[in-house]
Amino acid sequence: MALLLMLRLIARTAHTLSAAAWVGGSIMYLLVVQPALRLGGPAPAVAAKVAALFKQMVNVCIGVLVLSGVYLVFDRLTQTTLGWPYLTVLGLKIASAIALFLLAIYLGQSNVRRLAKRTTRLSKAAPQLMLALGIFVFVLGALLNILFELTVAPH
Repeated sequence: MALLLMLRLIARTAHTLSAAAWVGGSIMYLLVVQPALRLGGPAPAVAAKVAALFKQMVNVCIGVLVLSGVYLVFDRLTQTTLGWPYLTVLGLKIASAIALFLLAIYLGQSNVRRLAKRTTRLSKAAPQLMLALGIFVFVLGALLNILFELTVAPH
């Protein structure tokens, strides 16, 4: 039992930290790094290195989120009988997370960035869309916790 609780704590912590790092990193990237690089003049080597390092962090976050998310879904679904509201929000969160992962993978492909040169609608809107989706998924996760707590211990 103690091992299961420790595993659950590790999975929840890894999941939350990965989501926070990705969403927080996206906010930092959009509001601080990109404007600073634009104001600082052309520094293509620095911009490329920042983008590469951010891509590495996002890839690690995606891996951690998928692994911990799969564990957490099975853990929650086997603990108690959950109602349709929980399952609906969970489905929406999973679909939104998959969309976010696919958008990150699309945007992270260097040949897509090079060919599009951020001139297509999607490539221009992708960073803001990723941030919005990330925040939305984060909010859905908080809602899932509330729904779970209401199901397990109704007041």
